[in-house]
Amino acid sequence: MQLIPAIDLLDGNCVRLRHGDFNQCQVYDFDPAALAAKYAAAGAGWIHVVDLAASRDGAQADTAPLFSLLGSCTQNVQTGGGVRVTQDVKARLDAGAARVVIGSVSGSEPERFSDWLMRFGPDCLVAALDVRIVGGVPQVRTHGWTKSSGNSLWDLLDFYQSAGLKHVLCTDIGRDGTMTGPNTDLYVELNRRHPDICVQASGGVSSLDDLRELVQTGADSAISGKALLDGKFSTEEALEVLS
Repeated sequence: MQLIPAIDLLDGNCVRLRHGDFNQCQVYDFDPAALAAKYAAAGAGWIHVVDLAASRDGAQADTAPLFSLLGSCTQNVQTGGGVRVTQDVKARLDAGAARVVIGSVSGSEPERFSDWLMRFGPDCLVAALDVRIVGGVPQVRTHGWTKSSGNSLWDLLDFYQSAGLKHVLCTDIGRDGTMTGPNTDLYVELNRRHPDICVQASGGVSSLDDLRELVQTGADSAISGKALLDGKFSTEEALEVLS
């Protein structure tokens, strides 16, 4: 199981949002490039970079901090945040990203995302499906978790698997940034239904014990942002547990 450290960029700063709320933004005193280099030196072969400015501001966003970071990273990078049109995907891949993470489009426009899978290839795209558990069913939320897509996670994954989807990043938004532990039942069920899809577990990781539990779910990767930033465990410790 891989560890994928997360860096959320906003106006050139490394930040974390609670439940995706820009009004609940914690700014960390880390230089994003130096932090990425630290994660690479510790042995993390991938990093997850979210451009929150692009998520917030759309086409008017200052994406210079993102592209500067993409140019400096020595590890593989997957990046998301504000990817709304085909050119957004192409620009990030051209700038050196190994994978582009697609949120709202994958959650609410399955036909368009399927077209991107065909155009760019399933190795280069990640469907970021953020869910809220309603009546026991994971319902997909979009647009910074503010809107319902009208789709369940299971319906979308059934559709995307037939379109060749290889990578899914699934976040229980009730757990994200809360340090309350991941929703392991969700990932066990996801892996049971779709064992051929590589699952990235995200949201709620607060301890090495949480990572040990995720190993048992069958997920392929664990994304950790806040726990690493807050020093709950080190990259080296996490990698040892996951190996």
